[in-house]
Amino acid sequence: MAQKLSGYHRALDLFEGVVGGVTRDGWDRPSPCAGWTARDVTGHVIGGQYLIRAMATGAPKPDIGSEPAQYCAGDALLEWRTARKECAAALTADALRRPVPFGSLGDLPLGDFLGGYMLEPLIHTWDLARATGQPARLDPDLVHHGFATAQIIAKELRASGDLGPPLPAPPGADEQTRLLAFLGRRAGG
Repeated sequence: MAQKLSGYHRALDLFEGVVGGVTRDGWDRPSPCAGWTARDVTGHVIGGQYLIRAMATGAPKPDIGSEPAQYCAGDALLEWRTARKECAAALTADALRRPVPFGSLGDLPLGDFLGGYMLEPLIHTWDLARATGQPARLDPDLVHHGFATAQIIAKELRASGDLGPPLPAPPGADEQTRLLAFLGRRAGG
């Protein structure tokens, strides 16, 4: 199972590195996510750790989409590390086998779900980096796997309003740029 989760953990590591690089005045900067600041993006990903923990334990799922900044009102890096640690503690072997709903695909073991969920912290790593003026180059292997996941889940996310329409990628664009465009983001803007 550790092999299956390596991409998920690498995506979390990337996100943590960008959170650690946000300057004190960077938290209120607008992000590529419409209406969200850098703090909102960070809070959303922190909330995602609490969502995964709830899925692992069977607890009620928190709402991580509305008022995401509530998850990082203070020291964002400390709050991120706390949430990540608490989530990791809940990811026992039994929890990773626990079936969780995955839209039209039905139920999947939580461990399999996390293999695709890595797209969430990965793309928000880019969002946070862009918002705070940090390098926004993502791990190419994670981009490749994330793009495959995005193509499976995009239709449902677009139908629910959780993902906007794709944008055209420039001719000859690399895979990261194509993924960003597919998810409605402009790599250069």
